[in-house]
Amino acid sequence: MNAYIFPGQGAQFVGMGLDLYEKYPIAQELFEKANEILDFRITDIMFEGSPEDLKQTKVTQPAIFLHSVILSKVMGDSFQPDMVAGHSLGEFSALVANGVLNFEDGLKLVSQRALAMQKACELQPSTMAAVLGLADDVVERICQEIEGIVVAANYNCPGQLVISGEVPAIEAACEKMKEAGARRALILPVGGAFHSPLMEPAREELANAIENTSFATAKYPIYQNVSTTAVLNSDAIKSNLISQLTAPVKWTQSVQNMIKDGALLFTEVGPGKVLQGLVRKINATAKTTSAILD
Repeated sequence: MNAYIFPGQGAQFVGMGLDLYEKYPIAQELFEKANEILDFRITDIMFEGSPEDLKQTKVTQPAIFLHSVILSKVMGDSFQPDMVAGHSLGEFSALVANGVLNFEDGLKLVSQRALAMQKACELQPSTMAAVLGLADDVVERICQEIEGIVVAANYNCPGQLVISGEVPAIEAACEKMKEAGARRALILPVGGAFHSPLMEPAREELANAIENTSFATAKYPIYQNVSTTAVLNSDAIKSNLISQLTAPVKWTQSVQNMIKDGALLFTEVGPGKVLQGLVRKINATAKTTSAILD
C-alpha cells in the first residue's frame, strides 16, 4: 500500500514550484489563482524572492501548501494513494489532495492559519527547541517539572522531539534535557510556540473559519496529527484540524499506525525530503520516495 505524505513549515526553498509553473498549464493557472486569492504575488517570492522573505509565516505556509497541492494536481492519474498524512501545515495539503477541501478553500484556510499564528506569536515571547537523543517519556517528564508553559510539540521520530513554550521555560527545559543526557537541546529560529497552549488565540480564530468551510468525506483515509489513526468522516477531520494548533504533532505515532495498517511505500509530495528521513528513522524497513512526474 502507498502512503502519500505532505511536508510542513521548514521545507521551503527559493525557486520552489518554478519548474511546475513553466512546464504545466494547470500549475500556471493555479499559481495565478493563488496570487489573486492572497492579494499579493506569492509566486514572485517563491520563484525569485530572498530566503528571508520566504521565511515569513504568512508566505511560508501558503508557499509549501501550493507546491504540494499543485504537484499532486499535476501528477493526474498517477496520484494513487491508499492513505495520506501531512506534518502540521501539510495536513491541509493532504486534505485538498484527498478531495476533502477544494483548492480555494484550502488556500484561504492556510492563509488565515498563518496570519492567526503570527498574531498569537506577537502576543507573548515564545519559541521552540529540538531535543535529540532522549526518550519521549523523559522529555515529557522534564517539561512537566519546569515552571511556566513548555510542552512536547512535535514527535518527529524516536529520539527527536520538539518542545514549545515560553522563552524562559524553554531555556530552563533545554538545560534540564542536557543534564538528563540529551545529545542536543537546541532553540530553533522560529517565530513562536507552535502546537502549544500559547496558540489558543489562533485556534479560536481558525476554528471559526474551519466551521464555516465545507468539508467533504475523504476519498482515502487520512492519519491526522492529533488522532494518529485513519479518519474519513468530515466532522472528525474538522475537529482534529482545529485541535492541531494547540496539540502536539504525533508524526511518529501516525507513521507507525500507517505501517501497521499496511503502508509499504511512503511518497513525499512537496518540497524537500524531510519527511522521508523521518519515516526511515521511525521504521528502518519502510521504503520512501519523492513524487515523480512523467
